[in-house]
Amino acid sequence: MPKSTKTPSSVLNSLMEEYGLNPYNLAKEIGMSYSAVRMISLGNFKVSVPTALRLAKYFGKTPDFWLSLQQEEDLAEAEKDQNLQSDLKGIKRAVKKAAKQKAEKPKAANKQRRKTTLSDKRKAAAKIPGAKPASRKK
Repeated sequence: MPKSTKTPSSVLNSLMEEYGLNPYNLAKEIGMSYSAVRMISLGNFKVSVPTALRLAKYFGKTPDFWLSLQQEEDLAEAEKDQNLQSDLKGIKRAVKKAAKQKAEKPKAANKQRRKTTLSDKRKAAAKIPGAKPASRKK
């Protein structure tokens, strides 16, 4: 994943500077508390969905823009977490098991078809008067 220097706090700070706002004025305009806006601008709070909607409406961006910035920052933090990285190394992929299960399923389906076919023949023969019941081949 490419390293991005854009974080929600850096983008918010640059937009507030561009529009001549401080956290108090922005909070008042978008209906949030001053402390929440200030903590987001300092990088101490994450951008939630309601906050992303408010910022998107005010600055003319999309909510996806703000949420993707937050997601990129969260992933970058997770990559730095050594405990998480050691846990991830211990997880094995399940691809081989799933492929093996897919290979076994068609064989089982063919057996069901044979039983169903024989059963259908018996049912059809039972409906015809004077017909002999279908027998199994040995």
